[in-house]
Amino acid sequence: GRANCGKSTLFNAVLGKKDLLRTSKKAGCTQTLNFFTVGAHPGSVVLVDAPGYGARGRPEWGSLFDSYLATRKQLKRVYILFNGKHLLNSADVQMLAHLSETLMTEDGVQPFTLQAIITKADCIPDKSLGQVIPQIRKQIWEAAPLCLPPIVTSAAMRPMFGIDAVRANIAEACGLGLLKK
Repeated sequence: GRANCGKSTLFNAVLGKKDLLRTSKKAGCTQTLNFFTVGAHPGSVVLVDAPGYGARGRPEWGSLFDSYLATRKQLKRVYILFNGKHLLNSADVQMLAHLSETLMTEDGVQPFTLQAIITKADCIPDKSLGQVIPQIRKQIWEAAPLCLPPIVTSAAMRPMFGIDAVRANIAEACGLGLLKK
């Protein structure tokens, strides 16, 4: 997702850790690919936190991410996050289109699946909620028809919502039972 869309906050919530990944109001804290093993030793799943893209991202981060996508044969699913407070912008649409192109190989075998997540849904005004989420879904589908329908989340609300759906989605992508925090 774009810088400051809530990637690290969501990651912490999914893993059931409050401060595993550094979160900040300032964009650009994540500057490399960060790997986290989940499950009993040696680990069942490796989750990867990537730097944000867009105006606050850096071109070298895109090269790093593309190289990872091209060489990681064990990759099962890529999660792309969108801040629910904003509709998609041109950087989001470009990233979705880029990931869609990566999914369409010449041999017809899809190397991984693409899953959208809408974060910070608690920040969408109640009066707009019924319009914003469908509009974001439509924008995602138009830019990347192969993208799985978005999971709507909030890691800030108590109780949080959508986090168990993300855990179940990760487990399903990896062919596992439900991931425990």
